[in-house]
Amino acid sequence: MDKGSSFGAFLAGLGVGVAVGMLFAPKTGGETREIIKNKAGEGKEYLKQRSSELRDQAGELIEKGKDALGRQKEHMGEAMEAGRQAYRETRETIQQPPSPAPGTTL
Repeated sequence: MDKGSSFGAFLAGLGVGVAVGMLFAPKTGGETREIIKNKAGEGKEYLKQRSSELRDQAGELIEKGKDALGRQKEHMGEAMEAGRQAYRETRETIQQPPSPAPGTTL
């Protein structure tokens, strides 16, 4: 079952539950509407709070990602510099003429 259909089933069940609850509610219509209004307000506040928490968590994850990326860039720079140095040293070794063997003349 995919998420869309399970969410739709949840909403349908919620609607049926509300309807059945209203039919068997021992309160007057005005009281029932007030309860529904209060519950809707509570749900709205919960969603605001939860979305704020999720936004904060996303911000923290972004910061951690930026820090990790910065560290990787630093390590990459160090590795590239080590490679350049090795290249320079190798090139200098190759460009130096070999020393004559002792006892030989050129």
